[in-house]
Amino acid sequence: MPLTFTLDSSMDPALRDGLLHLWADVTNAGGAVGFVPPVAPDAIRPELIKHLAAMNEGRMRLLVGRDEEGAVAATAFFAFNTHRLMTHWVWLYTVMVHPKHQGKGYGRDLLEAAAEAAGGFEGIEAIRLTCRGGLGLERFYASCGYKEVGRVPGAIRVAPGDDRDDITMLLPLTRLD
Repeated sequence: MPLTFTLDSSMDPALRDGLLHLWADVTNAGGAVGFVPPVAPDAIRPELIKHLAAMNEGRMRLLVGRDEEGAVAATAFFAFNTHRLMTHWVWLYTVMVHPKHQGKGYGRDLLEAAAEAAGGFEGIEAIRLTCRGGLGLERFYASCGYKEVGRVPGAIRVAPGDDRDDITMLLPLTRLD
């Protein structure tokens, strides 16, 4: 059964807790979403609070995918640029699909829903995201229409002696003729 996506869901304790647990579960399954396993929801809470504060200030928006039981199963945060020369594109952060839903096409569905949502944002022409090298994520994003536009070798230190590339991907939302 497909996920149901909602942009700008009302934040309540159930959604907040669902986000925390999703983030921890994705990280602990090896997902590259800003932490390394093992991690508990309490360790993620300060980062989520930063995201929520940015949402309250209008600098971020949240796309949530819920499964057939209504549980938070996927997310992506949109971060808007404040620099006047970069307001025509948006960052996509914390792109996650719960591990129990991996392999069902929900990652593609999430990225499609994100592109559709961003296409409705006034003046936004592209989505940029970064991903951690060494996991094949850039191939997945490329298969969803994103193009690699930058790479910083060894910029992400997962552990001592385990440095990964920081890869920037771009998805144009408008076709240039």
